[in-house]
Amino acid sequence: MPVLPGAEPFRHEGGEVGVLLCHGFTGSPQSLRPWADHLAERGLTVSLPLLPGHGTRWEDMQLTGWQDWYAEVDRELRALSERCTQVFVFGLSMGGALALRLAAKHGDAVAGIVVVNPGNKVHGLAAHALPLARHFVRTTKGVADDIALEGSHEVGYTRVPLHAAHSLRKFFRLVDGELPQVTQPLLLLHSPQDHVVPPADSARVLSRVSSADVTEILLEQSYHVATLDHDAKRIFDESHAFIGRLAPSIGKKGSTAGG
Repeated sequence: MPVLPGAEPFRHEGGEVGVLLCHGFTGSPQSLRPWADHLAERGLTVSLPLLPGHGTRWEDMQLTGWQDWYAEVDRELRALSERCTQVFVFGLSMGGALALRLAAKHGDAVAGIVVVNPGNKVHGLAAHALPLARHFVRTTKGVADDIALEGSHEVGYTRVPLHAAHSLRKFFRLVDGELPQVTQPLLLLHSPQDHVVPPADSARVLSRVSSADVTEILLEQSYHVATLDHDAKRIFDESHAFIGRLAPSIGKKGSTAGG
């Protein structure tokens, strides 16, 4: 299937500090592309992969699960680690959960984490019906485009495949159990007005990680897809400053940087 316009993966060869960006459930790299461009323009090596089943049509996602999505970002992290001296992992929504699991599993290979409106749980009565309902109902209403900024648009699916949603629920439970293994510096930014992921998810993440270096920032002017919303520039600037504080070699070319 052809990839939706704007949903293509993005890579940029920069200096010896790398950043892996993980997009959200039913979304695409488009939601993080301005963030990736901001980092690339400042000399970082950047990888923004397209998760399996995403960026084409929802029917393709019906055939995938959390193992496929996690395997993709795990591969990208390993590839970045081979050519960079330090690697940071950023994520939006489910991408935040992917980032946190990478941190829990890879330890020192992840220098720091930045998550925006990270998902931690599938909420509501519908979540409990998923194991059975997915065999009778294929999809439910999509969650894309929760943006306050007029004229801003997210490239994502208008329907949520229930098989994939069931897998997401299992993934969130898995990651929640692994959060105490997260010890890296963490910058968590979240929107009080989020119609997809409630603030309770961010609070849960903050309460369970073992990181000593934790910064929480509220995105008062944005909804869920804050990277395309009013607070986007603040996210970009704060995350770049976060890297700069932890990686003195930011923007420098190195023998392992790949040019």
